[in-house]
Amino acid sequence: MSEVYDTSADLEVELLAFPKAVPELRRVVRERLGAPCADVQLCVSELVGNVIRHVGEGAPVRLRVSRAGGLTRVEVDDPDPCALPVLVHAMADDETGRGLALLDAVASRWGVDVGQGAAGKTVWCELE
Repeated sequence: MSEVYDTSADLEVELLAFPKAVPELRRVVRERLGAPCADVQLCVSELVGNVIRHVGEGAPVRLRVSRAGGLTRVEVDDPDPCALPVLVHAMADDETGRGLALLDAVASRWGVDVGQGAAGKTVWCELE
């Protein structure tokens, strides 16, 4: 991981998206939240994993985790405004395609924000 910014209750991490970074991100999130947070860790893993699979290994990403008003918000920025996540219904024998379905099941809501000028996107979710 490149940079970890600690701003009171929030966590912000800038890194290059490689598979080996995902377990470390889960650990950092668990330590920062100070409590069991399997659903938040799952969302972090899936959102960063999607960047690795669909944007490419080594893509620069920024992870933000914040808590306010009883919600935990997870945001992942990446540089590709075109590789948008799509919720699909995987068949029983499919080896992939369940990540967003899992995220959709545990999150209160989720979405994608594409910035003006299409310099990248933010995929986010909120958990109660």
